[in-house]
Amino acid sequence: MSDLHRVLIVGVGSIGERHLRCFKATGRAEVSFVEINEALRKTISERYEVRGFADLETAMAGHADALDRAPGRVTATVIATPADRHLEIATRLAEAGLHLLIEKPLSTNTDGVDLLTELVSQRCLVVGVAYVLRCDPALAAMRAAVLSGRFGKPVEIVAVCGQHFPTYRPAYRDTYYVDRATGGGAIQDALTHVLNAGEWIVGPIARLVADAAHLVLEGVTVEDTVHVLTRHGDVLGSYSLNQHQAPNEITLTVICEHGTVRWETHAHRWRWMMRRDELWHDEPHEPQPRDAMFVTQANRFLDAVEGQTSLLCSLHDGLQTLRVNLAALASVDHGCWQTIENPGDRPGSKPGSL
Repeated sequence: MSDLHRVLIVGVGSIGERHLRCFKATGRAEVSFVEINEALRKTISERYEVRGFADLETAMAGHADALDRAPGRVTATVIATPADRHLEIATRLAEAGLHLLIEKPLSTNTDGVDLLTELVSQRCLVVGVAYVLRCDPALAAMRAAVLSGRFGKPVEIVAVCGQHFPTYRPAYRDTYYVDRATGGGAIQDALTHVLNAGEWIVGPIARLVADAAHLVLEGVTVEDTVHVLTRHGDVLGSYSLNQHQAPNEITLTVICEHGTVRWETHAHRWRWMMRRDELWHDEPHEPQPRDAMFVTQANRFLDAVEGQTSLLCSLHDGLQTLRVNLAALASVDHGCWQTIENPGDRPGSKPGSL
């Protein structure tokens, strides 16, 4: 066990349990977790045969003991609490010198971002944000093709997305989802993934206007349907998403000067077309198990901790998308265009960076 990374999962609700399961699946990590809910803590501990702690202080003491037994091994944490606590917990862990993978969104506001960024820089920590769509092999392949210049300069990006949220998160009424303040609603919970993917491909969003409403989902009042118009520099964008339709689909199209590319999650492919009289050229990928992208994400994070590669989504990238989330919410509330402060000025937020 001394050759394994020691990874602490903070919060083992639905997404935290998945992180725990997927870090274990890498075969590279000795995993433990923090969970304040006693019944859930017992269940997860027994299900995965891992140690659970009732609070962060006790867990940190346990990790200190572990490091004493195997000096020189890195220690990392995954923060999977409701989003409003991400920065508070991340700062405490960064002060202890721990590498961090923070679940999306980075937060529900920017309070404390500067302090965390300063700590990360001072202590040379690896800090990523868990925007897992960047681990989809078809999307990554399409992005590489766009960045190669093969289709010319991107001029427009269009995303149309939806799923039946209660099918995938049946307990949504009893989670963070019910309140914007804890990261709830379609913008912070779901559309943020697609906005981040769009920024990964065509660059940071500079301004936007949004409309959203609660239309269908029972038992909540937060928005379940959202439309956003964006400007990524010279690239025009349009994003629409709902959390109540039957099809579970993301279609993301990038129109370039000399061709068009499209990513289709439900068809497990990306495709391209360069002439108006030709059919789509398909680039299929094997369907992946639901955990596959999260295992990839865990491995890439551990690779970055070891210095083998860069993060898929850096703290700076996650902060850019957080600002976009907040701008979208403000636009919905105030009914007007919003400008994102200094988009692209942060390291790692430009297309082509990993």
